[in-house]
Amino acid sequence: MRIDILTVLPDLLKSPFEVSIMKRAQEKGLAEIHIHNIRDYSTHKNKNVDDYQYGGGAGMVMSIEPIARLIEKLQGEREYTEIIYMTPDGEVLDQGIANELSLKGNMIILCGHYKGVDERVRMKYITKEISIGSYVLSGGELAAAVLVDSVVRLLPGVLNDETSALTDSFQDNLLSPPVFTRPPEFEGMKVPDVLLSGDFKKIEEYREKEAYRRTKERRPDLLKDE
Repeated sequence: MRIDILTVLPDLLKSPFEVSIMKRAQEKGLAEIHIHNIRDYSTHKNKNVDDYQYGGGAGMVMSIEPIARLIEKLQGEREYTEIIYMTPDGEVLDQGIANELSLKGNMIILCGHYKGVDERVRMKYITKEISIGSYVLSGGELAAAVLVDSVVRLLPGVLNDETSALTDSFQDNLLSPPVFTRPPEFEGMKVPDVLLSGDFKKIEEYREKEAYRRTKERRPDLLKDE
């Protein structure tokens, strides 16, 4: 999978993809992540990529022309299955969306800034709009990093234990159950006996029960379809 991220702040996006799982995914050749500076496609003397709103109002708007040049250049080089715009008024990212995108091909991700992009960008190029929550960030870069991380970790071969992603929170609309490791007792707090029993049927039953209990306590909205 190749992911091209379009931004006015490329330096902000470098470190998230140079460490840990994202780094290994690229080293294994399972994902390519390319960051493009939209300013490089501006024809203005000062490389401006924004302008005043028609009709007046506070805040600047990202111009369509440099974004269009960059998107069309990339489209001329390869096929893309999705062109995603990170925006507070998009569909809220969840595990289902991450799962869906992990099964697709190449993606372009456009990071919003200022008051957003000229609406014609959304009309002409964008195939999917995604938000990471009901709040506003200074730009779409951090949201794009969250999206990429949530998708790339699901690609086959990225995680050392591929079953790990299948037991993550939200994969079955439940939160993950509590997990424990050594030592078996710490300051009087003991690991549940069932986890030490070696009885995998009982362990699985315990985990299912605890996942449901934790979800009901912390995220009852996930159980609303019951």
